[in-house]
Amino acid sequence: MTTVMARRAVVFDLDGTLIDSLPMVLAAIQHAIAPFGGRTSMEIFARLGGPPDRFLADLLPDPAAVPEALRRMEVFHRENIHLIRPYDGVRTLLEELAAGGIRVAVWTGRDRASTEALLDRHALGGLLGTVVCGDDLPSHKPDPDGLRRILGQLGLPAAEVLLVGDADVDVLGGHACGVDTVLIRHGRTVATPVLQRTWRVVTTPAEAFELVRRDVTRAG
Repeated sequence: MTTVMARRAVVFDLDGTLIDSLPMVLAAIQHAIAPFGGRTSMEIFARLGGPPDRFLADLLPDPAAVPEALRRMEVFHRENIHLIRPYDGVRTLLEELAAGGIRVAVWTGRDRASTEALLDRHALGGLLGTVVCGDDLPSHKPDPDGLRRILGQLGLPAAEVLLVGDADVDVLGGHACGVDTVLIRHGRTVATPVLQRTWRVVTTPAEAFELVRRDVTRAG
């Protein structure tokens, strides 16, 4: 019989996992690249990850357009940030985890300034411990350095930590660290190599939140 170690921490991605931002993020990127002949939304989703100046260069036919596209995206995001809200049940889940002695961290590709603005706007920062953002390190998801930093700050082995995210890069980064990863697929098709590295797959954040509750309770 396999011994199940108690979970002592949960690491969450931010966009598409704790906050319902994906439609607005995709709209901002589409707005940014539209004048320059950028790609469609489905192609954008597959390429998300890391700081905007990096993925915009990959989406635009001419890298010289990146500064103006970045400016357009930042303006669009700033003017529409009020449309980004936490998913239903986020605050309740974070409060339950804290009450149960489960530590919580965030590993996001979003830059620190906008991450902190969103967490402050919705008063979530006080419910989180370590937060590692896309511009905190020179590497980006799926490189696991950000997750390794979180594990180091938590002082916990990978077996006692659960990761929850909605992107392939979350799964690949978690797998590289030996951390069980829950993938929220949001109805999209997930490639077999990613599925093989995923601990559990769910369709919605609400399903992920219930799975976190069950897993933490069972393991504890």
